[in-house]
Amino acid sequence: MLMVRELGPGGTERQAATIACWLDRGRFMPHVACFHEGFRAEELRSAGVPVVRLPVQSFLSASALQGAWILRRYLRQHRIRLVHSFDYPMNCFGVPVARLAGTPVVVSSQRGSRELNPPLYNHMLRVTDRLVDAVVANCEAMRRHLVEDEGVPSERVRVCLNGLDTATFHPGSRARTPALADASLVIGVISVLRPEKGLATLVEAFAQVLDRQPGIRLAIVGSGPELSRLQQMAERLGIADACVFEPAKADVASVLRSIDIFVLPSLSEALSNSLMEAMACGCAAVASAIGGNPELIVDGETGLLFECGNTAALAAQLRRLIDDADLRGRLACAGSSRMAAEFSVTTAVARVERLYESLLG
Repeated sequence: MLMVRELGPGGTERQAATIACWLDRGRFMPHVACFHEGFRAEELRSAGVPVVRLPVQSFLSASALQGAWILRRYLRQHRIRLVHSFDYPMNCFGVPVARLAGTPVVVSSQRGSRELNPPLYNHMLRVTDRLVDAVVANCEAMRRHLVEDEGVPSERVRVCLNGLDTATFHPGSRARTPALADASLVIGVISVLRPEKGLATLVEAFAQVLDRQPGIRLAIVGSGPELSRLQQMAERLGIADACVFEPAKADVASVLRSIDIFVLPSLSEALSNSLMEAMACGCAAVASAIGGNPELIVDGETGLLFECGNTAALAAQLRRLIDDADLRGRLACAGSSRMAAEFSVTTAVARVERLYESLLG
């Protein structure tokens, strides 16, 4: 059974649903548990994956006891042999319940820095780290974080890189979306608009390079608490007319194919699904040299890196790419080729399957 807090948008949710759908049914019968359903619940059910909703509203309410009872009964009724939780709420909730239910193998996940979690959760996670048979990290940076910062024994941490569906995410046609139809060149990002994504750095850097070429546009696609702040910043810097703010769309690949230079300026990052998808779709990628970003971008070969939070350094990399179309093309081609060769969903699922089989013995 795979467990995730909700089955809606987001990289963790996508990875959990993708693995559940792609697991070899000759060897595994996946089930999925969540607190909140979303559009991915119907995707899973359409693929023949049972979904059980646990009505947990708060760990401090009676709903937590009800959810634990439902999960324990479900695990025993279906004779679930392995439970894998994908995010910190499910690590804290599902791991202890699975252990109490007698599930033979229990696995948790670390898909982002624990510095971003509420402190109470981190105290609970340090307990679950010792209850599980393995903690899956989605990149080498998260493996180091667990071992060096959290004291998890190195032999308990297993790295399973994210994967993407290269049948969906590939260069394809580079036609612009209607909102960007008149742009000569598009610098953009698709992201949840949260503080740790460092998007203010991108807006400030864009203001420094806007004069390099007529018709440049900045596309920020996504929703979140930083939206109004970023819009106000664009107004203050006098670049609002060159900025396009749009909510997240279901057809991510077509939006990415409208972007020439994709920028991920994160202040904290694990292995970014959005960066992988942008590279796969043929964007020239620029990212902060933090977390798992350097594991995706080989600087100068498959993209460009810059010092985290350094607006001037980002602006310098953007100038290089704006002024040199050949460099943009070479980086875009190399990045797309690497994603197809090393980060396909089939490769990622095969890693997970090998891990499950090794733990099940």
